[in-house]
Amino acid sequence: MIPDATSEGTVAFGDWKTWYRISGDLSSGVTPLVVVHGGPGCTHDYVLSIAALSQSGRPVIHYDQLGAGNSTHLREKGPDFWTVQLFLDELDNLLERLAIKDNYHLLGQSWGGMLGAEHAIRQPQGLRSLVISNSPASMELWVAEAKKLRAAMPEAQRDALDRHEAAGTTDDPEYLAATAAFYARHVCRVVPNPPEVLRTEEHLLNDPTVYHAMNGPNEFFVIGTLRDWTVVDEVHRISVPTLLASGRYDEATPATVQPYFDAIPDVRWEIFEESSHMPFVEESQRYLEVVGAFLAQFDG
Repeated sequence: MIPDATSEGTVAFGDWKTWYRISGDLSSGVTPLVVVHGGPGCTHDYVLSIAALSQSGRPVIHYDQLGAGNSTHLREKGPDFWTVQLFLDELDNLLERLAIKDNYHLLGQSWGGMLGAEHAIRQPQGLRSLVISNSPASMELWVAEAKKLRAAMPEAQRDALDRHEAAGTTDDPEYLAATAAFYARHVCRVVPNPPEVLRTEEHLLNDPTVYHAMNGPNEFFVIGTLRDWTVVDEVHRISVPTLLASGRYDEATPATVQPYFDAIPDVRWEIFEESSHMPFVEESQRYLEVVGAFLAQFDG
């Protein structure tokens, strides 16, 4: 069950606003957890189950990144505006404005984990631990593995994906149906998706500006500005204890996660055997137990 928010608000980020939600009490003395959602361009909704960690006394902070959800939307901005550095700056600003920059844990899911890795590579002084959940270390690996996952789909679905991508008709109902079949295998195996996941999907349909600019039309056809992104040669600089989390059926396959495990000095890896890309939904109780136990070891 997702707990109610203790408080909600916005912080100024340049000329814009970043919306946040807090579960628990920031004055409790327990190191808070900041949850960074994926996309880019998704919303906090689909990772809200992680707020249940607040029931043990740990404050949990969710936020909507710029261009998404309850934060400022900028539909007029082109791909050059939407950069990794922009979102790193936004995260730093949030930590500063909430007065937690000297003591916090960070959990990033999918794109959020990519952003979390970039954040940790910079070795911020207040970061106590990092959870990289369902995230690749490079988009080259992600795309290569997506091709393998597609190859295992039924022939008619593979053909529909290939034809419509070649024709540029990725909004065709046949293509969208094949995409949904891939998602049911490798994104969320709880079908129909739960309400919090559907809310994120609705937000993304309403404003796909960031997602289309940085990623592309869907999870596996990556033609946006992130297509060449990698931190493979930099993750050795992550100096905090790190937990890797992924699902056995995850689109973030073991090969995409392996560079983190190989290079981060203090790292452990948990694979959720009944999950794909959303173990916090698919195996929620176990996910909360694993993440909660990990965080408790490294409170400031």
